[in-house]
Amino acid sequence: MHRVLVVDDEPQILRALVINLKARKYEVDTAADGASALRLAADRHPDVIILDLGLPDMDGVRVITGIRGWTRVPIIVLSARHTSDEKVEALDAGADDYVTKPFGMDELLARLRAAVRRAEPSAAEDEAVVEIGGFTIDLAAKKVHREGRDVRLTPTEWHLLEVLIRNTGRLVSQKQLLQEVWGPSYGTETNYLRVYMAQLRRKLEVDPSEPRHLITEPGMGYRFER
Repeated sequence: MHRVLVVDDEPQILRALVINLKARKYEVDTAADGASALRLAADRHPDVIILDLGLPDMDGVRVITGIRGWTRVPIIVLSARHTSDEKVEALDAGADDYVTKPFGMDELLARLRAAVRRAEPSAAEDEAVVEIGGFTIDLAAKKVHREGRDVRLTPTEWHLLEVLIRNTGRLVSQKQLLQEVWGPSYGTETNYLRVYMAQLRRKLEVDPSEPRHLITEPGMGYRFER
């Protein structure tokens, strides 16, 4: 049984989430402000945190930063903030995913299940070979095969793909990708990402116009899905 900490100052949303989570056999703790969230995170050691950014005592980004000081517990932001800058700020602070209010309960629960799976101890984190659909990615050998044939990737394409695979299922912000692939002085050259992601999709996706594995989250970043 997994434990979820839900942090939101809207009683109706708290109640709805508690009902839905308990119906699916999750243990649930709730907090209506940032200070309580930080205390409960330390005391109860949740398996995943659902966090609103608009809290009465502090900004949710401060809560993320405080939690990230000592744990990698998955954090799913649930917020009414729609601008790209605010979303990117939360992701750069250490959030793993971002769901905008109003939200669909089924989608939120699916993202929560994915976050819990990724956080569970598993050999997958050190997995050397990733097999998805019609292609195989050998991280140790730095090789990609599609339908039995080698796929030639440039060093930059490979580095970008590797970062995404190492964060499978997790939303990786544009800034993080740029800095990891191109270097710390980069952070705003999002056109680089568009060009190289398009190239990767042409080489790996069955239908590059409808990608199943290399997913864009508009204004925020990218994720790799199995």
